[in-house]
Amino acid sequence: MSAMVDDDDISLPSDDELEEETTEVAEEEEVARDLSSTEVVTKYLEASRITNLALETLIPHIVAGAKILDLIKIGEALITKSLDKIYNKKVNGKPVLKGMAFPVCLSVNEKICNYTPLASEAPEDGLVAGDMVKIDLGCHIDGYIAVAAHTVCVSSQGTTPELPGPSAGTVCAAAHNAMLVAAATIKAGNTNAQVTTALDKVCEAYGVKCISNVRMHQMKHFVIDGPKEIALRAPNVDEGEERVETCTFEENEVYCVDIAMSTGEGKGREGTDRTTVYKRNVDQTYKLRMKASHYLLKAVTDNFPTMPFSLRMVSDERQAKMGVKECVDHNLLSAYPVFNERDGVFVAHYKCTVLLMPGGTRRVTGLGLPEYFTTDKVLDEENRKMLEEIREKEEKKRKKAEAKKKKKKKAAGK
Repeated sequence: MSAMVDDDDISLPSDDELEEETTEVAEEEEVARDLSSTEVVTKYLEASRITNLALETLIPHIVAGAKILDLIKIGEALITKSLDKIYNKKVNGKPVLKGMAFPVCLSVNEKICNYTPLASEAPEDGLVAGDMVKIDLGCHIDGYIAVAAHTVCVSSQGTTPELPGPSAGTVCAAAHNAMLVAAATIKAGNTNAQVTTALDKVCEAYGVKCISNVRMHQMKHFVIDGPKEIALRAPNVDEGEERVETCTFEENEVYCVDIAMSTGEGKGREGTDRTTVYKRNVDQTYKLRMKASHYLLKAVTDNFPTMPFSLRMVSDERQAKMGVKECVDHNLLSAYPVFNERDGVFVAHYKCTVLLMPGGTRRVTGLGLPEYFTTDKVLDEENRKMLEEIREKEEKKRKKAEAKKKKKKKAAGK
């Protein structure tokens, strides 16, 4: 069982303190780029705070009638505005880079992930009560990345959502609990195979399947898809699924715990929706021929040199659409396709960021499971005990935070 570090163990500094720490770090000849540096930890925590805030702000707007593109703009505006408030002093004459680490995606019903439409192609119709919406987003500060995903059910404004079927509650409870189990299992000394085995038990207990082509990744400085991977389930080599090399987790590493589950076959397929999310392959070069391709590559190099982005974020959408194929064909850009399950299948997606601190694993992003996602399924004993320990710790943390808030309020009233 992994030791989960209390959120109060490391307090977030004020904006002034953040700027002072940034200046002090600039004076050092060598700067640690992992969690052994308190400055790096602080940046991860700040990015995580903003990522969670974006989810919390966006969720109340996901109601019947709301349009997907409008919701995406709300999330991205919140992240941009929050980042604008911190780390604004230059370091060695250069600004601290910060921004989206993953564009806001809203994937509805059978769509699993990566749906963030262009302005010219966004659905005109609003969401409908009972729709299952997967939110996926992230940001970074100085290349230190925090990502999260969350699943909600659309309700009429001011009402409790009515689930489209009991299986919807089951798959969401399964995916959320699987995220907690995986986060607790990712600790120094354990292997990725142990995480996959734990997830197999969750799927068996709930009668659902992990999406086979989703992977969890290590994250590093300016790298969202790091070298160490974790498979959600054992690959079926006969069907062309690639094996994941066994790896051991180490202290001071950071991981994205990415869980997608369905009540169907657990196979993500590319649908008819346009792929709009891409990432620059920084180690690849090619002499492009098309003017539109040159335009797109320059826009990416200037604005999204290392992180995933959406073509929607490029100023000239027409040029971006024209130039993207040549860039992808010559491996200058990697695509994040919109994956779908079969129609009528319920899909859940939850994601969090974990830091492998010296004192244990710390989950820094991700929200709690909405109360309306209920199920009569029961986890296996080992994972059930693990979840009980996690929830007990989180309850203690919540009470500690409330007591601290009351004490602070009382002191301010004197």
